[in-house]
Amino acid sequence: MLKKGVKTLLLYCFAFLWLVISFYPFIFMVNTSLKGRMEFLMNPVWAAPDRFLYSNYLKVIEGGFFRFFFNSVGVAAVSVFLILLASSLASYVLSRIRFRFSGLIYGAFVAGMMIPIHITLIPVYNLTKALGIYDSLLALIGPYVSFSLPISIFILTGFMKDVPMELEEAAFMDGASHFQIYSKVLLPLSKPALATVAIYNFIMLWNEFIYALVLLTSKKNWNLTMGLWNFQGQYSIDIPLIMATLTLAALPLILIYVFLQEQVIKGMTSGALKG
Repeated sequence: MLKKGVKTLLLYCFAFLWLVISFYPFIFMVNTSLKGRMEFLMNPVWAAPDRFLYSNYLKVIEGGFFRFFFNSVGVAAVSVFLILLASSLASYVLSRIRFRFSGLIYGAFVAGMMIPIHITLIPVYNLTKALGIYDSLLALIGPYVSFSLPISIFILTGFMKDVPMELEEAAFMDGASHFQIYSKVLLPLSKPALATVAIYNFIMLWNEFIYALVLLTSKKNWNLTMGLWNFQGQYSIDIPLIMATLTLAALPLILIYVFLQEQVIKGMTSGALKG
């Protein structure tokens, strides 16, 4: 009993230490964002601010932060919805329906995870110019969805394979079609995996920069990463102002994870246990 208590105490100590290590960079970022420019340069880096200076956040907001923010929200939300729709349909077919070359098709999707984004920049640029959608938020959605499908299909296919076939057979006996089985049986059971795919892709797209840099030129169409890049160029010496921008940009991701962390953990661990 004592040995078990010591192990539990050590586990909690390790968890607390990991929390401090993981969360302290965010605390440092917030602490720095509340300092003045000269205060940051003259005082120790780790010192608390002499007084909380909220004007940095006002300057960031006045610089167009909310326009960039809502552009990112719109593009990421539409892209994640399309990713979930396409990847779940493809995963259902690949995991539950036996047909010729299904393994080859699945292997092709998995191989797509190894394609570097940078080698596609010129073809994607030429394609968006040809379609007449260059320098618009619509230009980002196609590349975002296509390059997120391989990992999404990989996760969802592995999850759906673990769903007992008896459930599908019972639904067939009741007269359900493939689409009804997909929508009323597989999707409800796959909620943890769908949440994992959604959060993973939302975070990746929220932080994406290279496609935005290539496909967007007008400031009104910039997403958040382009706006952050502009702030860094405009205020390259004002570190507290940059930290205020990064704090505002990071808050949505932190809140999403706080409220949906249970779904993420279930989705990541559900495939580890069978039988």
